[in-house]
Amino acid sequence: MADHDYETIAVEPHPDDDRISRIRLDAPGRNNTIDLTMLADLHEAFTAADRDRDVQGILLGSTSDPFCAGANVDELRDLGFEAGTRWMQLYFDTLDVLRDTGKPVVAAVDGTCVAGGNELTMACDLVVAGESARFGQPEVGVGSSAAGGGVQLLPLLVGEKRAREMLLLGELLSAEEAERIGLINRVVDDEEVEERAMGLLTRIVDTKSPQAYRAIKGIMKTWTNLGLLAEPMARDMTASVWASEEFDERVSAFLSRQEQTPREFTGTRPDPSADSSGDADGSDDE
Repeated sequence: MADHDYETIAVEPHPDDDRISRIRLDAPGRNNTIDLTMLADLHEAFTAADRDRDVQGILLGSTSDPFCAGANVDELRDLGFEAGTRWMQLYFDTLDVLRDTGKPVVAAVDGTCVAGGNELTMACDLVVAGESARFGQPEVGVGSSAAGGGVQLLPLLVGEKRAREMLLLGELLSAEEAERIGLINRVVDDEEVEERAMGLLTRIVDTKSPQAYRAIKGIMKTWTNLGLLAEPMARDMTASVWASEEFDERVSAFLSRQEQTPREFTGTRPDPSADSSGDADGSDDE
């Protein structure tokens, strides 16, 4: 397993089993939020683990609580549309490495795991969480789209109505509730998260057929691919949201811990009576 220094993640062979690449988010000063640097680090580390013949499995974790507080919204609002599309494309590409690799990928979640963090764990094969962990997609509160996988994958994992509740209300779930509805696989004592996640990984590596595992995982990906058919649209729509005045306003309030200013919700059907001052092209008759 090649050595590499990363700025925002910690990568090493697991001390108990060097066949496992332990990749941990390591940006505690900003709650392990995902920015462009972390995306590049994760993409490189996941790809290296996929290519390294000595690596038999990937353990995704964090060096501190929260596990991941989502994307770095302060960075997102400064991107502009074109840079936003590139950010989202790298994000999708990073998740796809985990979804594509024929090697087992298990997430060990300590603490809060929301927004982009929850989407990251949904790309893993299995998720083990501590009893104090919390999960959710609260992007609607800050004005983002949750379209990095949340909107697309949650209905497949937990059902449409529960997905709507998570996405439209933005409320967080306890680890117990997340397990009950099928978002994660195991809830364990906080002190046992990594040990139990490693137990699943080593069981797979020691006793399962790599060829069959890769085939099963690849065929099952067909279902999640259905939710991601509109990935280019989700990428561009999300970039448009990030470039908007409303997103900038809500991020500013969020970062300064102020109450959000309510805005008017609008319909999607044209109202012919809304503007009777001119003709269809907006000009007035002479």
